[in-house]
Parts: sequence; structure tokens; C-alpha cells
Amino acid sequence: MSVDAHAPSQPWWRFGHVWLVVSGPLLVVVASVVSAMFAFQGNDTDFNKDAQQVKSALEKAPADQKKALTPAIQSRNNAATDAP
Repeated sequence: MSVDAHAPSQPWWRFGHVWLVVSGPLLVVVASVVSAMFAFQGNDTDFNKDAQQVKSALEKAPADQKKALTPAIQSRNNAATDAP
């Protein structure tokens, strides 16, 4: 009555730790590919159109409305430097 000390070996995919180790980097690769696909699908042309519309509205606006239409960063810089 001899007991076999070695159990029959199982294939590598039957071990849960293998999937734990492999799934992390695999998830990162899949997320990177999806992010790259979103990034390279097309340019954001609406941003350029909006910027052109604001610029043309600023040029056409009367003098009293121009101050209200100035970009926030420019207004903030003028407020900090006491520029007119």
C-alpha cells in the first residue's frame, strides 16, 4: 500500500494565481489600446470653430461689451497687473 507523494500535475491555466498575475498587465494593455483608438479617431474640430466664433464676436462687439467677452485668463491677468 504505497501512497503516491506526487499528485498529477495540472495545466497552467487551472491555477488561479496565474490568472491573477496575467490579468493585471493584460487589462492595462487593453485599456491602452482603447485609449489610443479614442485618441486617434479624429481631431476635435469643434474647439477651433468655437474659438473662431468667440474671436469674431469679440471683434464685432461694441466697446462696452468687449470687456464682458474677454477670456477669463486675460481678465485675470489684467486684474493682477492693474492694466486697463
